[in-house]
Amino acid sequence: MDWKECIDSGMAKSITPDKDMILSLLSSADKRIRSVDLLKTDNITANSKLSLAYDALREVLEALAIKQGYKIYNHECYTCFLRELLGTRLEAEEFDSLRRTRNKINYYGKELSINESDELVKKIKSLRNAIIRNYKL
Repeated sequence: MDWKECIDSGMAKSITPDKDMILSLLSSADKRIRSVDLLKTDNITANSKLSLAYDALREVLEALAIKQGYKIYNHECYTCFLRELLGTRLEAEEFDSLRRTRNKINYYGKELSINESDELVKKIKSLRNAIIRNYKL
């Protein structure tokens, strides 16, 4: 999929940036990350921590897209947004890898080990923080 397909299919559209929505998304993302930090990683919480952290990252990406004048309705289109509109190929690939892992957990029953969960959550936090810093969110 590419950005043109995202626009043509209606999975992404141009909007007027909404500062209140951006602030709300960033607040929600922050609460999710803080929740991740409160949970001890064990065999019960490993998948949940990854899902919470991923949702926090996706909310930051949604805030960034809104700031740039887009509403995105498909997680795959966030990869296209990062790669094609922002020119951040490495971040796009990292997000897409995390998206696929999260999908395996949510839709196919993949179980993460404690170490896998901790490493992936660390990657998510790093990418999230870089996006916030680089785009002044």
